[in-house]
Amino acid sequence: MPEEPAVKNHIIRMAQDAGFELIRFTAADDLSASANHFREFLQLGRHGDMAWMDAKADRRADPRTLWPAVRSIIILAMNSGPRHDPLKQLTLTNRGNISVYARGRDYHDVVKKKLKQVARDLHRTYNAEVKVFVDTAPVMEKPLAAKAGLGWQGKHTNLVSRDYGSWLFLGSIFTTLSLAPDPPETDHCGSCRQCLDICPTNAFPAARQLDARRCISYLTIEYKGHIAEEYRRPIGNRIYGCDDCLSICPWNKYARTLDETAYLPRIELAMPDLGDLVALDDASFRQVFSGSPIKRIGRDFFIRNVLIAIGNSGNANFIAVTEQRLCDLSPHVRAMAVWALSRLCDLSQWQRIKEKHYRDEKDADVRQEWEK
Repeated sequence: MPEEPAVKNHIIRMAQDAGFELIRFTAADDLSASANHFREFLQLGRHGDMAWMDAKADRRADPRTLWPAVRSIIILAMNSGPRHDPLKQLTLTNRGNISVYARGRDYHDVVKKKLKQVARDLHRTYNAEVKVFVDTAPVMEKPLAAKAGLGWQGKHTNLVSRDYGSWLFLGSIFTTLSLAPDPPETDHCGSCRQCLDICPTNAFPAARQLDARRCISYLTIEYKGHIAEEYRRPIGNRIYGCDDCLSICPWNKYARTLDETAYLPRIELAMPDLGDLVALDDASFRQVFSGSPIKRIGRDFFIRNVLIAIGNSGNANFIAVTEQRLCDLSPHVRAMAVWALSRLCDLSQWQRIKEKHYRDEKDADVRQEWEK
C-alpha cells in the first residue's frame, strides 16, 4: 500500500473528480463535548416533535457505536452557494420563498450518489470497508466537519467555511483505513452576532444554541400541526425553510457561487407565484415537486405554509383562490385559509365569507380560527 500522504492525496483527487469541493479527514473517536451539548438540547425539549433525534441520541456521541470497525472518517462538502441574495427575495410578497437548498434536486440523493462513487473507488483501490452517510443517520456531521478542519460551527450552529461561507452540503465516508486526522479549524466568528439578531422568531436563546420549536425551518418543514399565531407574521413569504441566518453571515463574501454542477436550482422553484401554488391538489403537488425534498412534507402542510404567506402578502387578489381552500379536506389547510382571509378581507367581505362557510365547519381548531 502507498504511503499515507499519497493515499490521502489520491482520495482527495477522487473526491474532487466526483464533484466535492472540500475534503478533510478526522479520527473516529468520541465527540463527548458536542454530544453533551446535544443532550442538553434534547433535555430542554428544543427538538420539538423531532422524536427521531432522541431515539438514537446515545449513538451520536461516538461514531464507533454506529460502526465499531471504523478507523477514520472522511468529511466531504459540496458548494450550495446561491447566485442571488435570499434576503432580497423576502420583499417579493406575492411569491413564495423556498430555502436555497431545496430549489434543486434533493441534496440527499445528489450527495449520496457522489459519496458512493468515491467509496467504491476507495474500496476497489485499497480494499477498505466503507459506509456513507448524508444527514439521515445518527452522525454528528457538523462537529465532525469542524474537528476535521473543514470549517467551524458558527453562532447559528451551522458550519462556516473560509471559502464557502455558510453554504455547504456535508457528507461523510466511514472507512476501516487508518488515515492521519487533519487539524481542526479555528473559530472565526469573533464578536459578530448578525446571524442571531436577524432571526425573525428569536430562535437562538444564545450563541450556538437553537430552539427548533421557534425556527421557521422547523415550523415549515418538520412541524405537522397548526403553526402558532405568534409565528405566522414573522414567517412572511417563507413557504419552505428559512435562510436568514445563513444569508447574513459575513463570511459569505468569500463564498463561491454555484457553478454548473449536478446540483442546479430549478427555475420554477426560484420564486413561485403563491396563487399558482395554493391551487395545487395532491397529484399536481407531487408532479411539481417530483425529485425535490419539498415533496416529503406532503401537499397539505405545504399548502398550509403557502396560505400563511398569502395572509402576509396584503394582496386582495388572492381572496378568491384562498376562499376555495375553505372546502379543502385538510383542516390544516382550512385553518390557515381562514387566517389568511382575516388578513386580506375588509369587514363586509369577511362577514359574507364567514356566513357562507362557518356553520358547516366541524373541526374544532378551524372553528377556533373563525372565532378569533
